[in-house]
Amino acid sequence: MYTQSITRNHRTAFVLLIDASGSMAEPILFRGRTATKAEAVARIANDLLFELIERARRSDGVRDYYDLAVMAYSGDDEVYSLLPDNRELIGVAELAAREMPVRRELVEHRLPDGGTALREVPVPAWIEPHAAGQTPMCEALRRARDLVAAWCAHPAHAQSFPPVVFNITDGEATDCDEEELRAVAGQIKAIRTGDGNVLLVNIHIAAGDAPHSVFFPTEAEAAYPNRYASLLYDCSSPMPALFDESIREAKGPGAVPPFRGMSYNASAAELVVMLNIGSISVKTE
Repeated sequence: MYTQSITRNHRTAFVLLIDASGSMAEPILFRGRTATKAEAVARIANDLLFELIERARRSDGVRDYYDLAVMAYSGDDEVYSLLPDNRELIGVAELAAREMPVRRELVEHRLPDGGTALREVPVPAWIEPHAAGQTPMCEALRRARDLVAAWCAHPAHAQSFPPVVFNITDGEATDCDEEELRAVAGQIKAIRTGDGNVLLVNIHIAAGDAPHSVFFPTEAEAAYPNRYASLLYDCSSPMPALFDESIREAKGPGAVPPFRGMSYNASAAELVVMLNIGSISVKTE
């Protein structure tokens, strides 16, 4: 299980669900500067898309190793694509063939004398930050469920490495209760290809230093009195052994699997690590 390499004949899919509710306008420390949560998540998502394109690049061009979806959720039950033409799912080669939107941002860099300075650099900008309204997380997970169910049902994907769904949020769902959220998460995790079940990774981001955080927890690490962290743990997938080495490297050599694909009160840096481990650890050929 979870042994199929990604090839053009056995592609996989990555789905990003991004909380775009009003609380995402809160400030967060991101790469040495203050930004809103929405701005930080958009930049991280853009960096991930760029990284996935580059990982699929070979001498003959960008190979169609995976399909990509990036959807935001906000308002009462609004779920919408953030990709070009509002496409729900796009192949990596098609995304790479489009002209990449670019914005210029100031980034901090270190000078030879040890000081720091700001310089303007071009960065990819497929995804724009959004922050307004409520948190219809359950509806977003339902959309992801239907998307990956249709993807897995396609005969060409029967033996592929299963899709990975990342849910990035800073709060609780406003359109369902806990049992409804557990139920739809369970439905996502029950969808499968011949290589394994769909992986659901839930990432709760915090505005600053939190009194307690959880990062790819074991069952013992998640056992503390926080109702929402426990809910995220229940809703998230156990991580396959394929990811153990990368997770131990991120957590520390004393970390012992099995790990759960979730974090609570994550920093922007931990968000990057979680997305990278979940998407870049899978072998491509």
